[in-house]
Amino acid sequence: MHFATLASGSSGNAILVGEGERGFLVDCGISAKRLVGNLAILNVPPEQIEGIIVTHEHIDHIKGIGVLARKLKIPILATAGLWEEIRQAAGPLKDEQKIIIPAEVSLAGLDIKLFPTSHDSRESYGLKITRQTAGHKRLSLGIATDSGTVTQAMHEHLRGCDALVVEANHDEEKLWQGRYPWPLKRRIAGIYGHLENGQIAEGLLSWIGENTQRVVLAHLSEENNTPEAALTAVLRALRGSRIAKENPELRLRVAPRHTPHELIYLREE
Repeated sequence: MHFATLASGSSGNAILVGEGERGFLVDCGISAKRLVGNLAILNVPPEQIEGIIVTHEHIDHIKGIGVLARKLKIPILATAGLWEEIRQAAGPLKDEQKIIIPAEVSLAGLDIKLFPTSHDSRESYGLKITRQTAGHKRLSLGIATDSGTVTQAMHEHLRGCDALVVEANHDEEKLWQGRYPWPLKRRIAGIYGHLENGQIAEGLLSWIGENTQRVVLAHLSEENNTPEAALTAVLRALRGSRIAKENPELRLRVAPRHTPHELIYLREE
């Protein structure tokens, strides 16, 4: 199994997840042209993309879904509630491109389970993506962005994943001392807003296991966070913890805002 963020932040989000020469997208909040260009940077042919799973209806997650679905002749997969919200933004599609999904679905040879996050949208989901290996090990990738608090469902589905893509949206001090208007600050810091560096650091202490290979910090605010601040908060929490002793090979990085990072391949051993 492999993955990469293709864009990350309030200006647009998209994640590639794949297995072999098959793959799918989690959201497409950037233009179809830019999305295809970012796939090309990774040498991933767009023909390998078999569908787009939508996590919630905010524009930074759905901006390009309709154009890309029509261009690549692929389906958009979303819950019934989300389809009511995204239908207009998606534009004209063939019936077979409009797929209503339950909490569990398979795509591109991978099993996907949706779980709720806490965000100010009609419905908002994280994903746990798994694949059974030849050695009877179950590889897993957990994805959770756009949540104002660490939910019980996040604890349940992210704990022990082989890799994690999780939100480190803002630094608390930068947010409250920044130039955003007060109502927006309250929205971001609220339980239906976005996770702060310290919140995700605390969550990671519970989720990272001996098998966890990679952690990608995503959806950073351009105004209220920096990659250095996010990394420092998480590393400070991990330093001296059981994780540092049990998993010295764990690798941590921040998702770039406009470009993809390298394809990350999960080891099966």
